[in-house]
Amino acid sequence: MFNIKSEAKGYVAHGVSACAGCGMELIIRNVLDVLGNDITLVIPPGCSALFCGFGSETGLKVPAFQGNLENSAAYAAGISRGYEVQENTHTKVVAFAGDGGTLDIGLQSLSGMMERGDNVLYICYDNEAYMNTGIQGSSATPAGAWTTTTPGGKPVCKKDLLGIAMAHRIPYCASASVANLPDLRKKVEKAKNIYGPRLLHIQCPCPTGWGYHTSKSIEICKNAVQTGAWVLYEYEAGRIKVNTKLKVLKPITEYFKYQKRFANISKEDMEALETFVQDNYKALLERSE
Repeated sequence: MFNIKSEAKGYVAHGVSACAGCGMELIIRNVLDVLGNDITLVIPPGCSALFCGFGSETGLKVPAFQGNLENSAAYAAGISRGYEVQENTHTKVVAFAGDGGTLDIGLQSLSGMMERGDNVLYICYDNEAYMNTGIQGSSATPAGAWTTTTPGGKPVCKKDLLGIAMAHRIPYCASASVANLPDLRKKVEKAKNIYGPRLLHIQCPCPTGWGYHTSKSIEICKNAVQTGAWVLYEYEAGRIKVNTKLKVLKPITEYFKYQKRFANISKEDMEALETFVQDNYKALLERSE
């Protein structure tokens, strides 16, 4: 007999196989809590595939479709158009993909979705490498970070995903962090109620790939914001707004200190990265309303 007390609260099962300390589970639980159950999720192969499961098993209480790594945005666009043909104007279509399936393999598909103006909310949880297949570097991997394909540290900076989105002049895009859940939820709510292509770029800490103790996930993400390594801002109707304005940025070493992936970064590279981060933060502040 079904026991209501065993029912998981929210839209994600009690137990899923996400790694301890992973930010992805925290992200999807909060995202779905805000969006509700009148949605259709598109999830590619990768870490997040554990939520939609395989065969008749799933960790979600909402419809979820697992497609290919390179075309989540195209799948989502097609589903959205299908709903429009059926005159369904209430069901939200949401793509939930990692950085590899977004900034690398899925970038062409995402660009097409944004250029066409498809009514899709695209969420990128960014753990800054291909964590599901062995910690290979992606174009979201920050400069200086160790991965199995950049053992000497990545020699170039990560792609500017929101900059790419803004170049498409989409209605809304924003960055978010598990270190500030009220801000994240507010942005999900705003994106939920906008028609057209929307993009949320959420930093997703990964103890396995970044090399830190599982208890440090939130602290590391807080330090990312306070050092300017991850700026919380949003773009709406052609205007940029920095959500967390800091008078003084902490040294970048505060963000790096718990992470083994930055253990071998040289002093010169550290200083260059500090300058890059500060310049980027100042440039966003100057463009902010």
